Amino acid sequence: MAIDRRREGGGGGRPLPEENGSVPGAVGGGAAAPPGPPPANAAGAEIQALPVPPPAAACSPLLLDYDGSVLPFLGGLGGRYQRTLVLLTWVPALVIGFSKFSDSFLLDQPDFWCREADGQGNWSGTLAPIHANSSGNGSIFLPPGLPTPAGGNASECGCREWHYRIRAGLVQNVVSKWDLVCDSAWKVHIAKFSLLVGLIFGHLITGCIADWVGRRPVLLFSVIFILIFGLTVALSVNVTMFSTLRFFEGFCLAGIVLSLYALRIELCPPGHRFMITMVASFIEMAGQFLMPGLAALCRDWQVLQAVIICPFLLMPFYWVIFPESLRWLMATQQFEASKELILQFTHKNRMNTESDIKGVVPELEKEITRRPKKVCIVKVVGTRNLWKNIVVLCVNSLTGYGIHHCFAKSMMGHEAKMAITHNFYADYYTMAGIALASCLAMCPVVGFLGRRGGLLLFMILTALASLLQLGLLNLIGKYSQLPDSGMSDSVKDKFSVAFSIVGMFSSHAVGSLSVFFCAEITPTVIRGGGLGLVLASAGFGRLTAPIMELHNQKGYFLHHVIFACCTLICIICILLLPESKNQHLPENIPDGEHYTRQPLLPHKKGEQPLLLTNSELKDYSGLHDSAAVSDGISENTTANGMK
Repeated sequence: MAIDRRREGGGGGRPLPEENGSVPGAVGGGAAAPPGPPPANAAGAEIQALPVPPPAAACSPLLLDYDGSVLPFLGGLGGRYQRTLVLLTWVPALVIGFSKFSDSFLLDQPDFWCREADGQGNWSGTLAPIHANSSGNGSIFLPPGLPTPAGGNASECGCREWHYRIRAGLVQNVVSKWDLVCDSAWKVHIAKFSLLVGLIFGHLITGCIADWVGRRPVLLFSVIFILIFGLTVALSVNVTMFSTLRFFEGFCLAGIVLSLYALRIELCPPGHRFMITMVASFIEMAGQFLMPGLAALCRDWQVLQAVIICPFLLMPFYWVIFPESLRWLMATQQFEASKELILQFTHKNRMNTESDIKGVVPELEKEITRRPKKVCIVKVVGTRNLWKNIVVLCVNSLTGYGIHHCFAKSMMGHEAKMAITHNFYADYYTMAGIALASCLAMCPVVGFLGRRGGLLLFMILTALASLLQLGLLNLIGKYSQLPDSGMSDSVKDKFSVAFSIVGMFSSHAVGSLSVFFCAEITPTVIRGGGLGLVLASAGFGRLTAPIMELHNQKGYFLHHVIFACCTLICIICILLLPESKNQHLPENIPDGEHYTRQPLLPHKKGEQPLLLTNSELKDYSGLHDSAAVSDGISENTTANGMK
């Protein structure tokens, strides 16, 4: 009879809970009635006494809102402890810059010739064919007193004793140590492969490990093993041992780069993330600029390799000084460790716990028994928007770093005709200066246009420089053949150099900004894996340079055409990305899933926004409310993650 009365009070609307067998106390339900006296003489009141219990996996939204509640409680970057940690993430960037650009010195292709001495010690013989160096410059340094070769032939590679002139400030490098010229020249490109392939695999694997065990253990073990492998590289007895150890050195270097990048991003409030990241980039470029001086001081490649690796000896002390990422601990619901770390922050900053207005610590006390919830990057496959954003940024990173070599090869090919660039340092500092100018230009552009607008602008510049170089220069080349056209090869060369400089400038910004963009829109629980994918894509782009050199630049034009087409595709795909400027970092996958696209231009005053709210978006897409509630997402969150 109670069931009949409740049906009458229900008015015949939605099916009542007990009709599905889910009401405690119903006949055949098998569950005990809730404690407390039931309401009397009110059938409707009896229905209200049976609310649907919250999901068991629901977590306090306050704890999942790190940028809005936890970080302000800790003082943002105003605390002395936070500033110290940011400084500690900057210091290793100088040594990372040394390691990344060491190949330009260790494996630089020197000028070489065959020496045969007669009984009086006079020089005789012919010059060997000159090979291009690592930057693609085919300039020649002729030893004094030797004739210019009329042309190389196969017999010149039968020399028993080679003499080298190394232009990179060293007396001896890897090429001259093991005579990697003529038939053995391909081993130089394999040695270049080894470091890049190690970086690629390192980014992919250490990114997943960082999401599972934390950023701090990955940093520590990467430092320990790079000391082992890096110092052993200096003791290599042949090029095979050198290449193998360089692979493992690159693997460990990738773990250091990725963990420091993630820790740096997760320490900062929304308004300071880009600035903190760009400072680290400038310090890394300082290592690039100081590398020639370091090589000139070391003189020998083995000493240079040891000097590059030895500063990592100071980094094991990070285990004592540097804590685990608090943001990652809270996103993975490791609340007991989070509470200890919050107390450590308050103690180091000499803060008063009464400043906890929102009650973060009491909420931690309630949730302290919750089991950790760790996520693998594979979970992205089941999302609607997040995987698309990551794939778009991977393609952007691959295209930016891949086409960069096309512009560099084109510029160096024309500069080889100029006498001023018969200097290794001129080529090296030209490349470094363009990269520095690119990073300097990124700061105001991204500050004004945002992440998506800045990435779109630099990609458009890259596409224009590439298409003009491929199309306009061919047209100029045809007109230069006509006697009355007024065109000459020098005009074509000047246009090519100008387009190459613009292309290198913008493509470097595209690659760097794609990595930073991915770090912001990837949720904290899988940020390591997302960063690993984009950094690995950047490594594949860099890998095209030694591949082209290994094939003696065959297919170079097709290589450039393919990447030029990719730039056009990327321009369209960038419009699908969200804008992350001044936004809170997403903490879990549902947060990242609701980071959806915004209009490129801001709304006019009084204009109705085109984006739906979170609840409207779920009704439109067919998503269930319970999925968002179980992950602690509040209903007043907008479609772009702003509250």
